[in-house]
Parts: sequence; structure tokens; C-alpha cells
Amino acid sequence: MNIVILGAGLMGRLLACALARAGHTLNVYDAAAADSRRAAAFAAAAMLAPLAESAVAEDTVVRMGQYGLTRWPALIAELDAPVFFQQQGTLVVWHRQDAAEAQRFGQLLAATAKRLPSLPPQKTLDAAGLNQLEPGMGAHFAQGLYLPGEGQLDNHQLMDALLAQLQRLQVTLHWNTSRSPGDFAPGQSGQPDWVLDCRGLGAQPQWPGLRGVRGEIITLHAPNVTLSRPTRLIHPRYPIYIAPKQDGYFLVGATEIESDDTSPMSVRSALELLSAAYTVDSGFGEARIVELVAQCRPTLPDNLPAVRRLGARCLQVNGLYRHGYLIAPAMLDVVLQLMQGERSALADEFELSCPPDVVGSTSVDHGGCKSALQESEARQSVLPDVREPA
Repeated sequence: MNIVILGAGLMGRLLACALARAGHTLNVYDAAAADSRRAAAFAAAAMLAPLAESAVAEDTVVRMGQYGLTRWPALIAELDAPVFFQQQGTLVVWHRQDAAEAQRFGQLLAATAKRLPSLPPQKTLDAAGLNQLEPGMGAHFAQGLYLPGEGQLDNHQLMDALLAQLQRLQVTLHWNTSRSPGDFAPGQSGQPDWVLDCRGLGAQPQWPGLRGVRGEIITLHAPNVTLSRPTRLIHPRYPIYIAPKQDGYFLVGATEIESDDTSPMSVRSALELLSAAYTVDSGFGEARIVELVAQCRPTLPDNLPAVRRLGARCLQVNGLYRHGYLIAPAMLDVVLQLMQGERSALADEFELSCPPDVVGSTSVDHGGCKSALQESEARQSVLPDVREPA
């Protein structure tokens, strides 16, 4: 089949690689340049932490995250270039003045574990337990939580490896080329067989209610810091994380700020993030600041992901919010199942199923995106929306 993918971010690249390996002809369109780091996928720590995220995420996202942890090793193994992947758990710490917030956080995780017993249970640590996991940590914190089995990967390495794979598979890449679903009529003569819209915030004109949620990340080079696993610091306003990567690099970030502002990081944010890192390990005082990044993640009104159908052969994938790397493998496999002309068993498992689409019969019969867009633009996604192809 001849397939068009709009957007060369995380979902666009994953789908293009999977479909190209299956022997399909791919054309990928992206509004940015080939060397751009503007996509939300580059402004992420790529932590794979379903239990940690359960404090602010629905059980649907948590289950998708569990699935993603099992799928990422296989997805990475299919790539030619190496991608850092680690599964040594998540550490959660807090200062004495934030003990009440930490207690609330722990209660939320415990409630999730009761609902989803397949999750590894959290472990409460004292100073000695902290030192056993991360030497020296007990000198700064008296208590902590350990969430076993959680992981992370290097998002920059992954995005570069996916791009190299697309080039090796001879996928046609159209950079600096903005396209929308309305530019195509899949299934008609001279048109692609399928159109998959993975543009993130670029889809706002066609998806009312889609908004940006700002994330900010500082990359530090601190070769003398020995922190070996993702660490979350309970903070009065929002959780702050430190994600160690290879060769002494660390990502320090705040998980969410309700704003669609994509301007550079403010002094206040930088000071807050750097101060937090310093309180976790004073070795960060001698770190070198490599990069400061601020970007917005595409988010739907319910903060849940969705797959929406604009026609019999036109799917929109969006709303991965702050959970992009956590849930991307699940979203990938759901879309691939829907393209096979069957109801997605994974969509049912993740409670992503919805009633049959109400797009007008004329647009569905012709398999086009253009006329369906007019009706779809008036509808907002209230729940994760996976439609069964005609």
C-alpha cells in the first residue's frame, strides 16, 4: 500500500518504520527541517514509569505504560543504531518540609496498586535503604520510595535511530512541507491508500480542544555525579525529575506547566530546576549546562490519548500529553491493528474503544479526509477515541 504520514515526531517515525518494514510505500511530511529539534519528542526525559505517573494519570495510561515497558526492548532491537535503555526502577525523595505532600503521593500510588495488582509494589526506604540504591543519598534524605521495574530510554538517540532506519528503508521524507488531512483523498485514484495524521499540535486547526502543555528540561553534564536511576523530587508546586543518561549526562525537568508558551526558559524556572538538582546531589554544583529546552506537548481536554477517524482510511493520532514515550508502543500497536481492518483487541484492553464513528456516510464510503474534516472539526474528543475502520 501507499501510505502518507503527517508529522515526523515520535508516533510518525514509529509508524513509518513499522509500515515500511512490512513492505508498504511511505511518504512522510513534516513542517520542520530535517535537523529540527522542535518536535515535542525532543523535549522529554523519556521515563517509562507507569506507577510514578499513576499519581496524576488515569489507569488507562498506567496499563498502556506497563505494555510499553514490555514492548520497548523489541522496538529498540529492530533499529540499527544503539539506543540507551534502562530498567532499574524509579526513586522518589522529598525534603522534610514536603512530607505531607509525599504522604499524599504515596497514598495515590498505593491506591493504584490495589486497582492494578500487576504493578510491582512500591517499597518504603529509610536513609540506609536510600544509600544502598544510591550511595550518599541517605545523607540528604531520611526517607524515600522505590518503584521497581520502571525504566527510561534516551529520546534523542531513539529519534535519530528511527530517522536513520527510515532512510535505510527508503522512506520518502518531505521536510519543510506542511500538509493536512484535507490535502488527500485516500482510496481514490492517484491518492494514497491511507493517511495517518501524527502532527501533534500541528493538528489544532482540525482538532478543537487540542492544547499545549509546557514542559521544561535542562541538560547537564555532571560526570562526577553517580546517580544511576531516574529520581523524582516531591516539590510544592509540581514534581521535578532527574533522569541520568549515558556518559555523565542528566536531564532535569518539571513534568507539566499549563501553558502553550513555547518561548525560552525563564530565569525562575532555570533557578528552580537547578536548585532542586543541587539539593538531591551537591555534585550538580559543578555540572555544566548543556541545553535549556522549553516545548509544549499536545494535550486533549481529558489529558488522555486518542485515535480519531476522519474517513475510512484516515486516522488521527494525538493527545499523548506528557506520557509520549510511556504509551507510544501501545498507541502504535492499536493503530496497526485498526489498519488491518479489524477491531483492535488492544484498544478494548486499554478501554480505548468507542461507539461506531458518526462521520457522514458519504465521506466514509469514498474513503476521503476532506469532507469528513468539516464534521470532525466540530467534535471534541471526550474519551480516548479509537474507531473501527469500515
